[in-house]
Amino acid sequence: MPDATAGEPPKSPEPPESPEPREPPESPHIARVREAAAARGVELEVARFPAGTRTAADAADAIGCELGAICKSIVLVADDEPVLVLTSGANRVDETAVGEVLGAGGVRKASAAECRQATGSPIGGTAPFGHPEPLRVLLDRDLLAFEVVWAAAGLPDAVFPIGSAELRRLSGARVADVAA
Repeated sequence: MPDATAGEPPKSPEPPESPEPREPPESPHIARVREAAAARGVELEVARFPAGTRTAADAADAIGCELGAICKSIVLVADDEPVLVLTSGANRVDETAVGEVLGAGGVRKASAAECRQATGSPIGGTAPFGHPEPLRVLLDRDLLAFEVVWAAAGLPDAVFPIGSAELRRLSGARVADVAA
């Protein structure tokens, strides 16, 4: 029986199916923050801003919210122990007030290395939870005036919205008057 394909050009093999497009892998800093929230039953919607959200003013401009609705994460050292202070973007942390609230003999700003050691994140991207080890956390009372606040998600260009009461719960923060 003659070959029916004789004289026909050979067929090229079918190309393999191309995989579905994928997003680049998520930063381990952001993943750690998401995982900490998920462990407490909260799914975070992280937004990235290539121009950065390193300062509260940068974040408010990028997001389009009030400066006071930005949650600044400030790492201090009180009696040689790191402490995280979550404060409104419109406020400055009063180190003396923090010392009084904690009953600490001395309070100072943490160095960049101390911040990264305590939180696992760089300054400007310090998240309010999801740290390598538990930290004492204070929450500026003024943040509770906002139904939703925006906090850093582990990198200087990543933020997420969260209810202020939920922020308090997830961070384990103690509410205090810590603003100057």
